[in-house]
Parts: sequence; structure tokens; C-alpha cells
Amino acid sequence: MHDRLAPLYPQHLATLRERADKALALGGFDHLVIAAGTPLRKFLDDQDYPFVANPHFRHWLPLTDTPGSWIVYTPGHKPKLIFLQPKDYWHVVPAAPSGYWVEHFDIEIVRNATDAVALLPATNTRRAIIGPECPTVPGAEANNPQAVLDYLHWHRSYKTPYELELMREASRIGARAHRAAEQAFRAGESEFGIHMAHLAAARQIDAELPYASIVGLNEHGAVLHYTHFDRHAPAESRSFLIDAGASAAGYASDITRTYAAKGHAEFQALIDSMDAAQQAFAAKVRAGQSYPELHIHAHHVLADVLREHGIIRMSAESAVASGVTSAFFPHGLGHPIGLQVHDVAGFQASETGGTIARPQGHPYLRMTRALEPGMVVTIEPGLYFIDMLLDELRDKPVASDIQWDRVAQFRPYGGIRIEDDVVCTDGAPENLTRDAFALIG
Repeated sequence: MHDRLAPLYPQHLATLRERADKALALGGFDHLVIAAGTPLRKFLDDQDYPFVANPHFRHWLPLTDTPGSWIVYTPGHKPKLIFLQPKDYWHVVPAAPSGYWVEHFDIEIVRNATDAVALLPATNTRRAIIGPECPTVPGAEANNPQAVLDYLHWHRSYKTPYELELMREASRIGARAHRAAEQAFRAGESEFGIHMAHLAAARQIDAELPYASIVGLNEHGAVLHYTHFDRHAPAESRSFLIDAGASAAGYASDITRTYAAKGHAEFQALIDSMDAAQQAFAAKVRAGQSYPELHIHAHHVLADVLREHGIIRMSAESAVASGVTSAFFPHGLGHPIGLQVHDVAGFQASETGGTIARPQGHPYLRMTRALEPGMVVTIEPGLYFIDMLLDELRDKPVASDIQWDRVAQFRPYGGIRIEDDVVCTDGAPENLTRDAFALIG
């Protein structure tokens, strides 16, 4: 992996330096100071929550577990890493910096947080300090200037070749883990057992994953963010929905698959229709495509799937306009992904800020921009049988156009979601997820 990253990193760093130069000039600052961050302490306890490094820090360096460290960049100068390597026998101390990136930084190793702060640009200089506001670091409180963040977040949407290679690796790890999860489902494991199989295959612990895994059997697939993990296998496993990713040097993959147990042919046919629709949406991840328009298009296609399988009688136009499709597909088509699973700038109007509103009636869409080369987005249509939303439909005039016996037939399966991570290029899209599954067979 390092052999693939080493030749790509210098250009990545040059791109970040160029962006930082412009962001600092826009905000009127002389120095960019990026905190890795420090762990949050649990309330009334002497233990911390798992540490998650500031994504701005991870953008510059493939370091995910170096709390208390800092990056300092001053235009025209080599970037500096202030690396905290404490004297500590309670915890594992970060190893000294090594690898393909070290030659590109001036590195100073310090033993405590006070010494680290002392090496930052002086408080009377114009410092843009990017980091979490809590917990604060005395003498280096984050100011997170909006003009600087707006510019950096906007341009973070366009992934460098180095970043794309890390995202391919995250997808490969995620696909391998998904294969193991499917095998555990086929073997009759509980949700907890399936989750453990996913972790073992990914070789990552929960805290290293980009988000909490969703592992739902049967009706649990209708809970969009189901993270309960039943410890006992159900009497019958009819269906399985898993939404789980993996990380590579802080970059995320976000993958969802839905499976039918053997002998449940009608639900499998519904999955097949959704899979075909999802792949068609992914094929539309091309430069100039409005993401909200793609989301609305997905609702019309979903209406056709519902009609095809005898769940509704109405036209696609009526199903979308009346909100019927929103009852079966209540979330957005997807979101930007990269250093964060729900990455920044999905609604941003320009590099100087602003917001592009969601289309009316679609409050959970997480991206409203037009697609451009270098962007990576998820494509994750869903079709669910959610009691609360179905009960609301029953009280509306359109209820007569819904085949409630078919709804009752599919309800024990929970729902379907299929999700890929897709790169917008100058030509055909690159589907990171499908490519990763193809590699492992």
C-alpha cells in the first residue's frame, strides 16, 4: 500500500499548501495551525472516549492516533509537525514518525502538551487555528475562522489521486468485511455474531470504523440507524441489511448491502430490482449532474419498482407528488464522503460559503451541489416497510392506491438499502465499492 501512496503524496501535499495559501489570504491570516485534538473525558469519570483525530489534521498526514500533536503551515515555508510523544506508562506512546511523508515535514518531538503549544506561532501573530473547541488547549484556543473553513471545505470536495487511493483501500477492506458478514448471516449467526465477523475480517475495532455499523435481521432492517445487535439469533432469519464501512489512514468507506435468506424468492426479486436501480443511479454520477435532481429521479424509479412488485397501483408522478415514495424511501439518496463519512460542503454554494437549499419535501437529503470531477458521493436508495410511516399513509386518500396485503407480506423483511461509494470523473464514474467486491470475487 505504501508503495502506491509514496509517489502520490508529494502532489497531494503541494495541493494542500496551495489551498492553504489562498485560504489564509482570504481570511487575513499568516499561519495555519491544525490541532490533532485531544480525547474527550467521560462525565464524572477518569476515562476518555475513543480518540478521533481532527479531519483537517488527517488531510495533511496519515496519522490517526496522535493526540496532542499539531501541524503548522506558514506560506513559503516547509510545513511543521509538532509531534507529542509523552512519557507515559499507562498508554501506548505513539511511535516516532516514519514513512513516505516524513521528508516533507520539519518534525519536532515534544514530551508534553505545554511544550507543544510553546512551539506554535506566537499568540500576537495572525493564527488560523483549526480544531475542536472542546476540550480547549490553553494558549492555543481554536478560532476556526469561517472564511478559511469555507475555502478549505469547498476544495476538500475534490479528492487528489492520493486521497482516492486511500479510499480504494478503505473500500477493499470494507468489501472483505462485508463478505464475511454475509457468510455469517448465511450460517445463522446473530446480529452480534455477524458484527464480530465484520470486525474480524476488517481487522479494525469499533472505534476505528468511520461510523457505527448497522446490522439488522428481519424487521430490524426497517430501522434506518439500527445499532442494537441482538445477541441471540432469531428463530428464522429471513433477511439481512448491513450498513458498515472501514477506514484507511482516516479515509472512509460506506457500504450497504441487503440479502434474502434462501427460499425467500419474492424478497430476493425486490432486492434485485433495487440493485438494478441503484447501479443505474451510480452510472449517472457524472460531471454536471445535479445531485438533488438525481435524488428526485430516484423517487420516480422507486415508484416504478413499487408498481412492478404490486405494492402500489398509482403512477410514478402521483406517487412522488403525494409523498407515497417518501414513506417507503424517507432518507436522501446519499452524501459526500472522504475524511468523514458525511463529508463537508455538501450544501455549500461556493468557496466563499453560502448554502444551496434542499428541494421542498426532501428534508434529509445531505447534498445539494452539482457533481464535479474529483467528488466522491454515496448512492444509497432504500425501500422500507416502516410501521410509523405506513400508519400515516393509511390515513391519507392515497391509501386506496396501496396494496396493503403486499405491504403486509414484505413487512417481516424490514427493508432494503444498497449503497456504493462513487467517484465523479471527467468521463465514466468509478464505483469504488463494486470494484472492491469484484477484486475479492
